[in-house]
Amino acid sequence: MFDDVDPFIGTAATDLPKAHGLAASWWWPKPQVGNTHPGATSPLGMVSACAYSGAYPTGYGRYKKNTEGVPELLFDRLQASGFTHFQQSGTGAIRKYYNYVRVTPMVQQLDALGESWPLRDEVAEPGYYAATLDTGVRCEITVGEKVAVHRYTFPASSSARIVIDLSCGGLAIELGRTVPLRAHAESLGHGKVQGTVVMEGVPLSVHAEVESPGWRQMLWYDRRLIDGGTRLDFDSIRHTTMRPFGMLFMGPTRAGQTVEIRLGFSLRGCEQAARNLHKECGEEEEAFDTVREATRDRWREHLGRVWVDGGTPARRQVFATALYHSLIKPCFADDESPFWPNSGPFAFDVCTMWDIYKTQLPLLAAIAPDRASDLLESLIRVCEEEGNFPIGYRMARGADRFFRQASTLAHTVLADAHALGRTPLDWNWALVHMVDDLRRMYGEDFFEHGIVHPISHTLDLAYAHHCTAKVARALNDVHLAEDLERRSRHWINAFDPVTGLLRDSEFYEGGKWNYSFRLLHDMAARIALGGGDAEFIENLDKFFGFGAPPVTQPGRRPQPAEMLAGYALNRFEGLNNEPDMEAPWAYHYAGRPDRTAEIVHAALTWQFGTGPGGLPGNDDSGGLSSWYIWASLGLFPIAGQSLFLVNAPAFERAAVQVDGGEFIVETSGHRSTPIGADGIDGAAPPQYVQSVSLNGKPLDATHISAAEIHRGGRLHVRLGPEPSGWGRTHRPPSASDQAFAAKETR
Repeated sequence: MFDDVDPFIGTAATDLPKAHGLAASWWWPKPQVGNTHPGATSPLGMVSACAYSGAYPTGYGRYKKNTEGVPELLFDRLQASGFTHFQQSGTGAIRKYYNYVRVTPMVQQLDALGESWPLRDEVAEPGYYAATLDTGVRCEITVGEKVAVHRYTFPASSSARIVIDLSCGGLAIELGRTVPLRAHAESLGHGKVQGTVVMEGVPLSVHAEVESPGWRQMLWYDRRLIDGGTRLDFDSIRHTTMRPFGMLFMGPTRAGQTVEIRLGFSLRGCEQAARNLHKECGEEEEAFDTVREATRDRWREHLGRVWVDGGTPARRQVFATALYHSLIKPCFADDESPFWPNSGPFAFDVCTMWDIYKTQLPLLAAIAPDRASDLLESLIRVCEEEGNFPIGYRMARGADRFFRQASTLAHTVLADAHALGRTPLDWNWALVHMVDDLRRMYGEDFFEHGIVHPISHTLDLAYAHHCTAKVARALNDVHLAEDLERRSRHWINAFDPVTGLLRDSEFYEGGKWNYSFRLLHDMAARIALGGGDAEFIENLDKFFGFGAPPVTQPGRRPQPAEMLAGYALNRFEGLNNEPDMEAPWAYHYAGRPDRTAEIVHAALTWQFGTGPGGLPGNDDSGGLSSWYIWASLGLFPIAGQSLFLVNAPAFERAAVQVDGGEFIVETSGHRSTPIGADGIDGAAPPQYVQSVSLNGKPLDATHISAAEIHRGGRLHVRLGPEPSGWGRTHRPPSASDQAFAAKETR
């Protein structure tokens, strides 16, 4: 899979083939851009590095801040003023944007620092990024888990420079700058410098080393060299008075001479940053190739955990890149927490749970179970130290919690982990925090009234009570479990029995239709409330645009009236946004998995492609890419229920490396179809599941348990050109299903 990855997918405005058929009726409210970057990353590692222009939102590229429609250009060319570290991946507006410790190779005077130069000849692969600045300097970057190594090939110069700007942070947009609170910089001599900047309450330390005989090293402030100075200290910094500062190395270069700078990072001081540097880079003068090869090996191993056979080269490239994007975030910085002193995992860039809990976290649990366990331990520690489980958690003090998006989402992944029985947590400790968190924020009103607004939080809280009840019952706290189960049934308060949809309320980036088809823990009762199978399917068909004409997507700077008209369509947001990304599988609960096959096929055909414009919307830390992985495998995780729904796979054969060995999804009758294929209604027709077997035994149900996947096995899916009777009568389990309830109590 490594060789199929294209890190440039998603870095530019959406540029996909014009959709036909069903997909043409979906409406996109969010920015039509992936917001990814092509920089060097390590699988779930702490450090990333990329060319820095200051553009929104990763610091790479050319775009202004954008929250809807086609992104506007901030710059008319691809450019960079240097190379920064710690980028977001695929997110939208998150208030602060990282891009710390800018490193700039220069053949100009220091006065030119901050100027941007055109970029050309970009190359990227997992763990490696290269480009040439218009100044003639060829720039290569690789990263390890806690280090970055830059290699610059200079033209002939009497005074070349490598400048480290510790004051840089954020973006070149309004209110996008991140200003240090405190800082110090120190020259240690012999090609070594170090410093610490406190950004958003977090001390980020860097230790840098350069091996270049005959070069000088100096500190600088306000673009002026401090000759003979060895230390700069800033006890308090205001944005109105701050001047840039940092360290530099300078000296002559002959044409083609390479100079390498190695940077180790830590959130626990310069000494630990130095240890991190030497651990990954060793003691040799040149470490670039060593670090690059080690990171390449890590990527090959991680990407090799999912393998597909068949499909067109374009589909394989999109799949491989989706897997790559799914394994960039969250960031894990073992033994690096600046907030608690003991060792153990510290995870940040959980941006945000709302984006990743349905798709990416189940993927990590399957193919990176150790890191999935580390994430849970870190989230519990955050809850213990800071008061509640975060919805979003960044490398920042007073973390952005994104409470407007959702409530109590960590409970889903905790319930799944407990059901699998493979996460070495103190579950009594975890249950304490799960229960306490249920009454925080909107949870207090839910506890008192059984309903809260925004109404989607009622669904979140009811579901979290269900998830927590499962853990409590397994730990033999029967009284607690019964109380939680009773409150979990308050989901019904969120629905209007007349319409079968959610009650009128405020909604985050969507409307009540987008949230009305979430996969709850009692879908049987929810469908009955809406009038039964026929009415539920009728509403779903309206929502997904069956028989509806094509819609026009928002353009640049869409006016409020245009956006209101789009929302009034009450239409599926088409993988451009998160609220309804699990809704295609709601048909399974009404006995129509053939409809799921049609929708997923349309999405995979028309909404993902190759090239920089190959994503329909923000990738959101891998949440969107993980959806693509599961949909292509013919599986979809129901977070919090330890359950997977089965659908038609997009590849002839796939294998997933899991704890128990290998889970294989194979097909018969499979037909490979290209992206944006011509055919009936402008697209190749979907395929439908005819029958399924699991480990050689017929499977009439449309679901399998997460445990069956995690222990390894073989799922065989027979496909055909027409809908079949498969899945019409055997529905996925619901909490009100007596058999399911009895199974839950055992």
